[in-house]
Amino acid sequence: MKLSETWFMEGYIDFELQKYRLLAYLQEVNQYFTEHKLYPQLGDIVFHYNNLLAFKEHKKLMQDSFPKQLSNVNLQKLELVYEEMLQDNAIMQELENIIQYALAQMKPTLDNGAELYEQIEKQLRIEPVGIMPLYKNEGYVLVRYGNYSEVKAYNYTITLFENQNDKYRGIRLSYIDTWQNSIANTYESIKRDIIKAIRTLPNPAVFSIEYPLPVPLDETLLPIAKRALVRQIGIA
Repeated sequence: MKLSETWFMEGYIDFELQKYRLLAYLQEVNQYFTEHKLYPQLGDIVFHYNNLLAFKEHKKLMQDSFPKQLSNVNLQKLELVYEEMLQDNAIMQELENIIQYALAQMKPTLDNGAELYEQIEKQLRIEPVGIMPLYKNEGYVLVRYGNYSEVKAYNYTITLFENQNDKYRGIRLSYIDTWQNSIANTYESIKRDIIKAIRTLPNPAVFSIEYPLPVPLDETLLPIAKRALVRQIGIA
């Protein structure tokens, strides 16, 4: 179940109606967190929590965080709706009640997700494989986790994004292949295999990423590892 960006003010603005919509959403998110599946649920609830705070404090949506498909025309319509609501004290009071309740209910779930994220991140081990080149914005990562003997190889590409307030880095992973970890298949030998097979980077940056426990790869380990790798490369 997903909540839209304006879930708390869609349809009939009624506390009980929005309460049950919210609780159904949080029940599903908590179930994912129980299964150690963090994404996209953690990012989603962070957005909704911050969006509610912004509306509560400024009576305005976080427009910069909206999906790109939401057009300027739609945003203008929403602003008109807000202006009408601001003139209706009863509606605004009901919205305040909904938002206050939602923030209180979301916070424990958000904290649980953040705590799980931090626990996993602390146990990640990221190490360079071989000699590191000066250029590290593109290369390869070798991922091994839990008791699995498999080593999954990915190409990574880091891109710098800019907006009017800040610069930040994004990272994209592309799966290459899987090797069985053994005496013959060390990280160094896997690195050599990749260089022979993919000749676009003759001297690539290669990192190994290890995590000791079995967790969902796509929903948890890779998203956390990507962010940790960006930070490590940024300070390397």
